[in-house]
Amino acid sequence: MGKISLVIDRQKVEVEAGTTILEAAAGAGVTIPTLCYLKGINEVGACRVCVVEVAGRKEFVTACDTPAEDGMKVLTNTPAVRAARRVTLEMILSDHPLECLTCLRNGNCELQALAAQLNVREVRMRGATHADLAPDDSTPAIWRDPRKCIVCRRCESVCNDVQGVGAIDLQGRGFDAFIGPPANLRLDETKCVQCGQCALVCPTAAITERDETDIVWEALLDPQKFVVVQTAPATRVTIGDMFGLPPGTPVTGKMVAALRRLGFDAVFDTDFTADLTIIEEASELIKRLTEGGVLPQLTSCSPGWIKYAEHFYPELLPHVSSCKSPQQMFGAITKTYFAEKTGRDPASIFVVSVMPCTAKKFEAARPEMDAARRYWDNPRISRDVDVVLTSRELGRMIRQAGIDFAILPDDEYDEPLGVSTGAAAIFGATGGVMEAALRTAYEVVTGKTLEQVGFEEVRGLEGVKEAVVPLNGVNLKVMVVHGLRNARHVMERLKAGELKDYHFIEIMCCPGGCIGGGGQPIPTDMEVRQNRIEGLYRVDAAMKYRKSHENPAVDKLYEEFLGKPLGHRSHELLHTRYLPRP
Repeated sequence: MGKISLVIDRQKVEVEAGTTILEAAAGAGVTIPTLCYLKGINEVGACRVCVVEVAGRKEFVTACDTPAEDGMKVLTNTPAVRAARRVTLEMILSDHPLECLTCLRNGNCELQALAAQLNVREVRMRGATHADLAPDDSTPAIWRDPRKCIVCRRCESVCNDVQGVGAIDLQGRGFDAFIGPPANLRLDETKCVQCGQCALVCPTAAITERDETDIVWEALLDPQKFVVVQTAPATRVTIGDMFGLPPGTPVTGKMVAALRRLGFDAVFDTDFTADLTIIEEASELIKRLTEGGVLPQLTSCSPGWIKYAEHFYPELLPHVSSCKSPQQMFGAITKTYFAEKTGRDPASIFVVSVMPCTAKKFEAARPEMDAARRYWDNPRISRDVDVVLTSRELGRMIRQAGIDFAILPDDEYDEPLGVSTGAAAIFGATGGVMEAALRTAYEVVTGKTLEQVGFEEVRGLEGVKEAVVPLNGVNLKVMVVHGLRNARHVMERLKAGELKDYHFIEIMCCPGGCIGGGGQPIPTDMEVRQNRIEGLYRVDAAMKYRKSHENPAVDKLYEEFLGKPLGHRSHELLHTRYLPRP
């Protein structure tokens, strides 16, 4: 499109045509404050905090959605601009509960930070407020507090334009406008998949995860409970964000050490059951290939994606793998195999998950996730995973305990459920499940050693990736998808019969995969996602074992307890059936 030149705060700036004033200013080292803006997602100028002066124009313009023009002269920090921003912010604050000290987002709230940046020390406006609006606590995962909504429309944009779910939207007009489900419905009465992407982008605490840290603290203090914790693959490169470390920094050992100091009786790794998932899922794929099963097979690790498929594509559920997610496999194995192996009462074992995902809270609460109760025929066992904490919740617990995370020594997971491979570590990145499955499927089917374990074709942040892998005379056609709007396009193609020659499709609910999950540290943008993905591949490269079927603890699990992949006990504990939802 070519270059254009403009002047921003007396600095000459050269940018590509089509660049916004906001982007041009950033390139010149000038930060214009924003509140509603999300690059590439929400660029509508709704909050009007980013106003600037442009020579020759009578009114201020919003920098986030105004294209820079050749010869334009922009002033971003005049007294009039600063005054306009402060008035706008005061108007927002006049209808906002000033509960900063007790708010979940205290210290990580964009509204709070902006008030400090603009030196707003009082709110002069008085009048009607939305203080009487009740919270929506209807789902296991997401908590809505409409009193704290500033109608920035970020959550709406993410839910509709990124995820394509449409559970929330702008309702009402004028002062009565708010973001929420239509017709005053609760979230549990909509097709919300509880992915938490709305909570990830909310600048305040209008949408957050359901905090369950107090339940975990209570369990840790209960002498009758043996409290174990599992940590998801993605957490090892995201927990450090909470403590000032660069995004993508591998902190596995420090995280394990912190969990021990919090008082967990055993610290295990969800990567163990990620390896187990690969064995079962690859075996299921091979069975479908050799026995004429429904193809392509779709992955089932992402609970937000599963709920989405149950709502929107129930007729395609036979394509979905029957494997539970690694989280749920872990809960079932812990309360059966581990209980039996250690002679513990399974009803006394309390399983806590640390997940990058809010939808994992919903998944753990699904009524069918009670394999251990059915295995033991014991009503004292409620569900396989008792509590799910997001990465953010664990970060808050570590802070509450006064633990200096950055200086902790590296510690090791407990055995046997803490042994894992590099294939399991990359589960946290889009394409990781596919790559892990291919590493195992290749060796199982061909009987040959896979010398080059990396499958570069399925890596990266492109929304849809495809590859063809030669596998013992069969060209295995695979696809990797992340983000539910991308998933919708793929499912429509599958529904239309366009993907009949594909064999395996990985679908992850959240953009970037689990490293971009709705429970991850805030902020999470595409640059942060990329750094986290690179961190996971560094973890993979450093592992002793890099293929799931090489995990000696998983081999022992089959030998001592499960028998064989897809066997009776495996089906009983590790598989389930997904059903249509209204």
